[in-house]
Amino acid sequence: MHGDRVLFLDGEALVIDKPAGLPVDRPRDGSLSLENHLVSLKFGFQRVPHAVHRLDRDTSGCLLLSRNPKAHARLQQAFERGEVGKRYLAILDGVPAGEEGVIDLALGKTSTKEDGWRMVPDADGKPAATSWKLLGTHDGLAIVEFRPATGRTHQIRVHAAAGLGVAVLGDPVYGRADKRGMMLHAAELTVPRANKDPVIATAPLPDRFAGLIGAVTL
Repeated sequence: MHGDRVLFLDGEALVIDKPAGLPVDRPRDGSLSLENHLVSLKFGFQRVPHAVHRLDRDTSGCLLLSRNPKAHARLQQAFERGEVGKRYLAILDGVPAGEEGVIDLALGKTSTKEDGWRMVPDADGKPAATSWKLLGTHDGLAIVEFRPATGRTHQIRVHAAAGLGVAVLGDPVYGRADKRGMMLHAAELTVPRANKDPVIATAPLPDRFAGLIGAVTL
């Protein structure tokens, strides 16, 4: 992985701009994943770094990795305590009603032989909350900022589709596929650390968003 993908680096933490299409965990078919790039991300350490959280395969942007086991535990605890600030940018396949709000919709996992597994709104599922703000519209599409307060699997994707009634453009599971890919990007990440400056990273907007957002201030 090229050095220009590195957004933050110190002795404890590393943030990379994960490209869309690269899974964090090794797929069952053994195809390429983040694991194949870890050696190139050692930067002088003997140990390879380890992902502290997950991004979906087709989501790009800020991914935090730890550089040693003690740091990994501390960084994971920050996620578990809800201290991590996360800002996502998405292009939605339509325009939602309203301009901003909070989607409070518990999520659970379901699985069928025909469709495989997916996340669905479930009153008995795990609590999930996401703040959202409409940044602009362009050619019938909406550019929306999402700030998840929790970190459930597929949270933003399900909250967009079920909570706002408009799926993320290119989402093959909760919306419709698009040849350009899924338009969800982890744009900013802030992780507080005790007695140390916070981890702060910003990932530039990827090329696949070009031409779809107009002159919107992000």
